[in-house]
Amino acid sequence: MGELAVHLEAAMVIAFGISWPLSIIKSLRAKTAKGKSVVFLVMIFLGYVCGVVSKLLSGNIQYNFWFYILNAVMVFTDIVIYFRNRKLDAQRAAMNANNEQ
Repeated sequence: MGELAVHLEAAMVIAFGISWPLSIIKSLRAKTAKGKSVVFLVMIFLGYVCGVVSKLLSGNIQYNFWFYILNAVMVFTDIVIYFRNRKLDAQRAAMNANNEQ
């Protein structure tokens, strides 16, 4: 039963992880932070960090451990892009304000 649990856990993390490359691509293309919640992204990131720490503390490092790491890296990437996009939003707002004067 233990091996099945490992495979099911890996399937869960992989299923969650499929969305992150799509989110990253969308963030890069949109070049805006509108519609994104940095609080949500940080909470997801912290969840993955807790999963990694849990695996390390339990000594239960199997192949699914690496999916936690990969997902955490992708979410962190999306957080970085969020702040880049927020800066782009501010620059556009400043340009629009200058153009209206």
